[in-house]
Amino acid sequence: MVRCWWLAGLLVACAAAEPPLRWEPRCRQQLRHLQDGARIAARLPPRLEGRWVSTGCEVRPGPEFLTRSYLFYANRLFKAYQFYYWDPSCRDPSYSLVIKGKLRLRQASWITRGATEADYHLHKVGIVFHSQKAMREVASWINQTSGEGCSGFLPPGRTWAPGALYELLSAKTERDCTAALGFAMHELSLVRVEKHYQPLLQPQQSGSRLVEELYLGDIHTEWVERLHYRPTGYQRPMQSAVHHVHPCPACGIIYRADEHHPPILPVRAQLPMQLSGSWVSTHCEVRPAVLFLTRYFIFHGNNHTWEGYYYHYSDPLCKQPTFTIYASGHYTQGIPSSKVRGGTELAFKVTQARVTPMDQVTVMMLNSSEPGSCGLTSSWSAGVEQDITPTNGCLALGIKLPHTEYELFKTEQDVKDRSLLYVGERPTDGSSPDSPDKRPTSYQAPLIQCAGAPEEFSNYVSLKYLGKKDANGSEALKSLPVAFLLFIALLFLRWD
Repeated sequence: MVRCWWLAGLLVACAAAEPPLRWEPRCRQQLRHLQDGARIAARLPPRLEGRWVSTGCEVRPGPEFLTRSYLFYANRLFKAYQFYYWDPSCRDPSYSLVIKGKLRLRQASWITRGATEADYHLHKVGIVFHSQKAMREVASWINQTSGEGCSGFLPPGRTWAPGALYELLSAKTERDCTAALGFAMHELSLVRVEKHYQPLLQPQQSGSRLVEELYLGDIHTEWVERLHYRPTGYQRPMQSAVHHVHPCPACGIIYRADEHHPPILPVRAQLPMQLSGSWVSTHCEVRPAVLFLTRYFIFHGNNHTWEGYYYHYSDPLCKQPTFTIYASGHYTQGIPSSKVRGGTELAFKVTQARVTPMDQVTVMMLNSSEPGSCGLTSSWSAGVEQDITPTNGCLALGIKLPHTEYELFKTEQDVKDRSLLYVGERPTDGSSPDSPDKRPTSYQAPLIQCAGAPEEFSNYVSLKYLGKKDANGSEALKSLPVAFLLFIALLFLRWD
């Protein structure tokens, strides 16, 4: 009996001395990781020298499928390759552009926090066709839509010559035939470089490797606007050819390519659309009109309902929250997109929403909104959630209830076999895709699956630890009462 009490006492002592274990659902872990701004460094002004490459096949509004390889020299000159394709896997090249010019970094952007504004000047733009079909199509665009200087760019019936380079733009001759392609390099007018460290993947290795990412200005979602649009958001980032994530099969292929040898990316398996489960942002996202946010979606495939959390911030590292939106509703069965190969078209109906203001500026804005247009009049306070469904949304935040959005989704796996979800890109003008003709033709930054359909652990409680807030406001875990642990120990020892 003495041995029993000695063992029980040892258990209690160990329980009291052991540091609290931390357990979090993977989705919450990912959201917490995104808020750890110390992991990311952004230099102002950015250092651009060197080569930057796409990490995969990119989709621009239209749609356009492309990969990019940009080389910046120390003397501010640059040489950029843009490789265009017929297919969303970037395996069937159409044509390649060679762009040469000069870039001058200016001051920090007063519109998009964390970005640097820049001026650029194009010296030459050349095009190489990779098939007779591509040559014929592009020539018809230019001959029909360009000015007098471009009307005879390529005479009808010209035979395709593999490897031939044709001049689209020349600063010396003042010839510019690029408008018919919807081509502009306004992306260079907004620049940001981020650095972070990627842990080494091999179990026997310790430490991390440097990863550098180049964010350039976004492309307007309306074709007619892109020629004069000045970006306030970003495209999918390029990565340094030297300091990129590992593994990255596309990086080396694109790095070695040129206008005569366009990159052919590896075959990727087409995944069926499986929305069920939880999906979360992979980094702090930036949208046009200076919106910094992270997203967290939950899809219930059994009844086609969904929930979404939109965490908005005032800074590019997503550390200073401004407000959170919770929305829910239902969605339709998806059908393959006839316009964007590889995409799935769905319709989402938003029926309920709640808003939580997180700073005093947002509180003041909501409290000064028109009575009856956004929750209870003059009742908003920081950190307190309020249902805006009874007021049919919130006019001050541009939320209208109920409403339907026509979406474009795509799922795929990355090189680590993690499931990614691409949601349609929001209209650049800030409107909603509330009609079929406004359905997106490109995608936002991907979300990563953090829990499958049966993995909803939000109500999970460890036997030994219960959640509470720590001194920093983060969720910690506290030990259960010692008396309870002693009782459990005695249950195991009573028959000794």
